[in-house]
Amino acid sequence: MVYDLIWILCAGLVPLLTLLPLLRLQVWWVRGLEFPALQITALSGVVLLIYPLVFGVQGPLNSAVIALLAGCSLLQVSRIIRYTPLFPKQIQTARQLRPKDQLTVLVANVLTPNRSVDRLLDLVHAQKPDIFLAVETDDWWQAQLDVISPDYPYRVQQPLDNLYGMSLFSRLELRDPRILHLVEENVPSIHASVVMPNGHLFALHCLHPAPPSPTENETSVERDAELLLVAKTLDPQVQSVVLMGDLNDVPWSQTIRLFQKIGGLLDPRVGRGFFSSFHANYPLLRWPLDHVFCTSDFTLVSFERLGNIGSDHFPIQVCLQHTPRAQTLHRDPIANEKDLNLAQVKIETAGADEQALESKSGPL
Repeated sequence: MVYDLIWILCAGLVPLLTLLPLLRLQVWWVRGLEFPALQITALSGVVLLIYPLVFGVQGPLNSAVIALLAGCSLLQVSRIIRYTPLFPKQIQTARQLRPKDQLTVLVANVLTPNRSVDRLLDLVHAQKPDIFLAVETDDWWQAQLDVISPDYPYRVQQPLDNLYGMSLFSRLELRDPRILHLVEENVPSIHASVVMPNGHLFALHCLHPAPPSPTENETSVERDAELLLVAKTLDPQVQSVVLMGDLNDVPWSQTIRLFQKIGGLLDPRVGRGFFSSFHANYPLLRWPLDHVFCTSDFTLVSFERLGNIGSDHFPIQVCLQHTPRAQTLHRDPIANEKDLNLAQVKIETAGADEQALESKSGPL
């Protein structure tokens, strides 16, 4: 009896977990259900297999339940299959490697209370990225990371004790670097133009918006607005872009998919893998929160999830190669009028500073 009750509850839970995220409710507990899509897919598949064995397939009720479970399983698979090798790659793999055209970026959420700084320093020394972004840095972390400054002559630093500090280190020249607060006063972002070894100039955006959660923001309004505001300013036909950071969202979410369409940005995870970066300590509860997106004039050399640094996030490292001719091979995400209107509503609802990303010479 108890065994039967458990499977009945699971059969009711699967549709709830699957369908609630389809609603445009921005409350944290609804948007949070987008994160464990892989886990919900697994649960849905298990329940779909077990339910007929326990209750049979006879009768309209059982048939309806099985059909609903099958539909939920297909819907969940459709969300995540893009992030497996079964799906076409959104960014083509670089065919001929040209080091002068390459850019390696490393993103690491250090976790402010974490004191395993040597793990991170060893990683940076070993990987030697061109650009290294550390988030959740406070004054203590900034002091520890200063030892790598001789290798990174260009730096933008905003240490904070609220989990939203950022420290950017670059071997490449940064032009017009700025620290902006696009939506929330205590949540910075870093923006600059970067000169690649081949002389090509691209816009770099480093973000770490606050997540929707019971301890942060009750809704996703602020996070969504920051992502969409930056995306709105981008024009891939005019300037190359690399956007990186802990975005506190998963690639299959409504917001990230909209963000990609608004900004015309490509995701190197599509067609390759999840590369789940959070939570480092719970293998069965992981999803990808740390990201690197780029415009279609880049191809991918490598995408790696690196080792444990004592944080709740794994660092990720991405090597891109500037390949202008790849634009003819890539299909840029395109926003329609409905997408543009939805993004504008989200931006205005949060009261985002829509002029912040405008410089004297125009947008970055």
